[in-house]
Amino acid sequence: MCIAFSGIFYRFADVEPSTASVFRCLYGLPFLALVAWLEHRRYGSLPWRTVALAVLAGAMFAGDLTSWHHSIEYVGAGLATVLGNLQVLVVGLLAWLILGERPSRSVVLALPVVLSGVVLISGLADTGAYGSNPALGAVFGVTTALFYSGYLLIIRRSGRDPRRPAGPVAIATFSTALVAGAAGVPLGELNLAPSWPEHGWLFGYGVTSQFLGYLLISVSLPRLPAVVTSIILLAQPVATVILARLLLDEQPSPAQLLGVVLVVGGIAVATVPVGWLRDRARARIAERS
Repeated sequence: MCIAFSGIFYRFADVEPSTASVFRCLYGLPFLALVAWLEHRRYGSLPWRTVALAVLAGAMFAGDLTSWHHSIEYVGAGLATVLGNLQVLVVGLLAWLILGERPSRSVVLALPVVLSGVVLISGLADTGAYGSNPALGAVFGVTTALFYSGYLLIIRRSGRDPRRPAGPVAIATFSTALVAGAAGVPLGELNLAPSWPEHGWLFGYGVTSQFLGYLLISVSLPRLPAVVTSIILLAQPVATVILARLLLDEQPSPAQLLGVVLVVGGIAVATVPVGWLRDRARARIAERS
């Protein structure tokens, strides 16, 4: 739910995409740094390889955030968040191309379903589609997924220590702020002195999303079955679509909402093993009988 509010806080802040990326990181960083310092005192320094990969991951995350903020500008917070969650499939495809890990059958089956949903969200076949430029918003949304997939693959290769989740996240966050700021200068999107109440919304954005959201996810991933985390994380795009409707009055067209169903449903097909759920259900029935 913390990350489900990300797009909402960004829209309320009403600042440039690069500005939001920088301040999201700057406001979340002190809290992450405190937890990272406590981890350092207890477990010692991080390996240099982990530090270097965290810096690279932060650069990828800067691209993710900036692309996602642009997507929100063109297609709204709800639909942009749905598009950003395409990383679930993109990670599988990139792992196949780069690491030689063949995608599962469920990923292959989900791909055409999800792509159909992206087309519907983009408004290419819908004259009443929501957004100032839904097609461009879809392009930025897919770009978001590509950058976030790179971030996840790099973090995965870093060999993260489950005892010290905050350290790599803090380093990546600092790297994200630097890269997003450097990119924002030539784009003319960096404002280092937002006025009030923009600062208030950006503070809420940084604390809930960059600090609490990603730290809690990092803590929980090693401690839960992958299927459970996949199901839980699917709640984020659905919740954001609902919140955007209630708080921002975003009203996607029926075709775009069908696209949301196809994208989320395709992601569910790709990440939730039906056999595992069936075996769990049978085990519960056996226990009761």
